[in-house]
Parts: sequence; structure tokens; C-alpha cells
Amino acid sequence: MPTHLYSSFKYSISSHTNEAWSSMLSHACVSLQLPDPRMDSDQAKVKVTELHVRMDCDGCVQRIKRALHVLEGVHEVYIDVARQKLTVVGKADPEKVMKAVRKTRKAAILRSEQQRTEAAVMDVKQEAESEREASSENEGLEIQMVRFYEEDRNSWRRGDDEEEEDGLLDIANEEGPDEEEDDDDDDVGGDETLGFVEKPKNPELLLRHFFPSKAGGAPAWLDPVGLPTEKSSTCGFCKEPLQFVLQIYAPISDKESTFHRMLYVFMCPSMSCLLRDQHEQWKRSAENQCRSVKVFRCQLPRSNPFYSSEPPRSNATNKPSSTGALLCCWCGAWKGDKVCSSCKFARYCSVKHQSMHWRSGHKNECCKILNASEFSAFSANIGKAKLPTTGKYACGNLWPEYEIIIEDESDFDYEISEDSNHMSSLVSQTNKIDESYQFLYEKFEANGDTKVWASFQSRIAKAPAQVLRYCRDLVAKPLWPLSSGRPSKADIPTCIYCKGPLCYEFQIMPQLLYYFGVKNDPDSLDWGTIVVYTCLDSCDTGLSYKEEFAWVQLYPSTGVV
Repeated sequence: MPTHLYSSFKYSISSHTNEAWSSMLSHACVSLQLPDPRMDSDQAKVKVTELHVRMDCDGCVQRIKRALHVLEGVHEVYIDVARQKLTVVGKADPEKVMKAVRKTRKAAILRSEQQRTEAAVMDVKQEAESEREASSENEGLEIQMVRFYEEDRNSWRRGDDEEEEDGLLDIANEEGPDEEEDDDDDDVGGDETLGFVEKPKNPELLLRHFFPSKAGGAPAWLDPVGLPTEKSSTCGFCKEPLQFVLQIYAPISDKESTFHRMLYVFMCPSMSCLLRDQHEQWKRSAENQCRSVKVFRCQLPRSNPFYSSEPPRSNATNKPSSTGALLCCWCGAWKGDKVCSSCKFARYCSVKHQSMHWRSGHKNECCKILNASEFSAFSANIGKAKLPTTGKYACGNLWPEYEIIIEDESDFDYEISEDSNHMSSLVSQTNKIDESYQFLYEKFEANGDTKVWASFQSRIAKAPAQVLRYCRDLVAKPLWPLSSGRPSKADIPTCIYCKGPLCYEFQIMPQLLYYFGVKNDPDSLDWGTIVVYTCLDSCDTGLSYKEEFAWVQLYPSTGVV
């Protein structure tokens, strides 16, 4: 890869007689890093665009890098996470730079726009270097610098970016959904983001003050105090506490009240309850439904009583501004309103969890807790003085905990092989056969729903390990594996709080069951996809945790349509 900025410039020479001399002169200017004398003063200048962009983590930085990587005319990018500052050097129009950043669902505010000569650009570089050194001395914060070259960019570009930008709608500027949308249209619009699960390298980063996206284990509640009520936390059929599936950090940048925004999915692990749930989801009103799958939305402004207004830092000094409610010692998911009558310290969300904890060994622990030497250690783990470490709850039946890694679906377009074997089988990233999708393929093929299934399989073949698809865009539609069992617009209820419309936001893929270790037994938990619809306005009235709507599409062998 070239090491000089000027090596990315390509000059066209109109005079055939002076072609050799012009080529030699151009190469000399590149080597000496001087402006090409054939360029006028306007052409020799580059634009330096400074933006204020909210960046909370390395994932935000990577998404912005990818968005700018394919933008024509971007030569260098300087990212200062500590100052929430983005500096772009090159020929790109500032409006296009802002549009590219906003497509990553990040708020971008133009700080300044200047035209400078190539020599003056060195001042920008030196300023960034000095800021990087200053930030490195300040608790390890670092400015990330990336250079983009035209030759490398050409190999990354996939399609006409200008046409893609014109084809996408910005949800912040859209007035409402298209009422003429064809429900039977299988085309999935919008710029999809995919979620993949990985074992966390540092489990501490999955605690609530790092605003994690995660699957399995126990939830990291955004609002640690106003948790859902006991009625909301139980299955509508068996009345047992729901089990945590996953949570997605999905802030909306154009609203102050949604600076922090988290979506949680819970479900009953019983397949019989999920089958009964199918009849409830067809009801047009969501207020009186009994559901075994529930979705909660929580959002906070930047200034709130629980977290600092500054981005989180992955060091020992980064702690929440306040403590939260005591959670159930067994599941770690729900508020522990019930107290062990023996030790008076262990807390539970339900009588069942208290009984299960007692039978699993808490009966013996109670005697040890009464010992003064061990009392302080126990109270430190379950009390308000210390946040519990992720994964350390008494229940051994929680689904394994993973960190959710976010990638743009477009990044996988160039990785698809032209081999026709992709249409007959799917191979995971570990070169093992994906049993979940292969099993699903056989069912759909036998059911005669091959056309929709082929479209579904072709789309997920780009990244077969995906467990999540996210796109909060008005043109976006879920990727359905079946044509039957899909809702119409009339089947999607309105928001039970503001009575406004709901919009598709994300869906959970059946691959997650594979990572959770769920077996393919007849009575095991199973689904085709779980699609989540949320309030279009993300209303901010009422409870801290508002229930949203989930639509579950099951396999044809269940006999439920």
C-alpha cells in the first residue's frame, strides 16, 4: 500500500506529444510530495471538514470508517473519540460526508469547512498528532487515524454509491410509512446491519454502564431501578419468569430522550407456550394479549441519574453514577422482591426460583452466610455496594452469554462464492454444517414453500452465522423464511402508550438456537424468525420499560399458521 497521500492522485494528460514528459513530471511531484504544476490553485486545494459525531465505542468508529471508505474523494480521516470529533481531508463534499456518517445512525453536526492547500494540510496532521499524544496521556484515550487511497477504495466499492444513497430514506426526515406498500413483496429494503455472537473477551465490558449488545446470560438493565413489573416479567400462559434472550443498544440520534436506547427480548423456554403464543399474536390489539415472547424498550437522555454524560472508558475508574435494584439471585434478570426467610439476604423474583435455589444448595449456604466471617463477602456480591459480575448467578440453565458484534451486510457481498453449492447447503464460518438452517431447509422444501425459502437462504448465505438483522428504516422489511404466517399491516397493532404506528426494527434468526445449545428434539424450543416492531416515534411517556410487539414465525411442521 502506498505511504504518501499524493500517490492516490491520478492525473489525466490530454497532450499526446508531451505524454512522456508529463508522466515524468507527475511522478517527480508525487515523490517530492509537491503539488502538481498542471493543477490550478483551486484544484491544488483540498477540503478539511470537521464534524461533531457521537461515538461511544470502537464499534461506532469501525462503522464510520467503513461508511467513509467507499465515499469518493475522501483521502484521510482523523477520529478523536475523546472529543467526539471527526476530521475528513480530501475532495469530498461536506454534505456527502455528513450523509455518509448519518447513514450509520450517528448524529453528525458540521463544525467547520475549510479549503486548504496540500501544504497547509500538514497543520491538520500535526494537530491530530498532538491531540493523540495528549489523549494518550489521559487515561489511555486514543485518536484513531485512517488513510484511504483511491486504488484500495476501488476494490472495496460494490455498486454505485450515489444511487444507493438516493435510494435509501433517512428515517429522521421521513413523515411516515408508505401506505401503499405491498405486503407480499419479498424484496427487503433498507441498509441492513447483521449481528454475530462471540464469546466475550472481557466479561466486565458487558455490564450495564458499557451499554452492551449481548445475548444469553442475564440482562444489563439500562434503567437499573424502574424494572418491569412482576406481571410483565412472566409468561402469559405458564406464569413462570421469562428467560433473557438478547438486548440491542439502538440509540436514535435525532432525539434527546433517546440518547441511550436499549431493546430487550425475553421468552418462555417452553415450546408448548410458544405454540399457544401463535394464536395471541393474531389479535389486533396488543393491550390484552397473553404472550410468551416479550420485548421491552428503555431509553434515557444524555443527562440522567445513572450514567456520566461522557463516553464510557474501559478502565477501573469507569463506574455507573448510581446503583440499581437488587436482582434475583437465581436468574439475575428480574427484581428480587422476595427475600429468603432464613438468611434474610438472598433475593428472588418468584417463588419458583426461590425453591429451585433452595434445592440446588442454598439451604447449606444459609448456614454459612450466618457466619460473620463470610457475611461481608456474601453481602458484597448481592448488595448495592458492588455490581454483580456477569454470568455469576445460581441458575445453571441460563443460555450461554455472548457479545453481539455488529457488521454491515454490504461488507459480505464480495465474499459470496459463485459456487452453486450455496443453494443446497450452508456452511458456517467454522466450516461445520449449520444444522439449524439445513434442518429448516428440509422442512421448507417438503412444505412446497421453496420460492420464499430460496430467497431467504440466498440472502443469509452471505453470512450464515448471523443471529440478528437490524434496520430501523421505513423502507426496510423483515426477511421471512415462509410466505405463510406473515402479518399484514392490519395485523401489526399500534403503540399501546402513544397509539402511534409501529415499525420494523430487527429480527432474530434461528441460528441463535444453535449457539444457545438448544437441541432438535420435537419438544425443544424452535422458531423460523422473531420479528420485533417498535414505536415509530419511540415515545417517552409512562413506564421506564415499555412493551413493544414481537411476531414469531414458526416452522410448517408445527401445524400453526
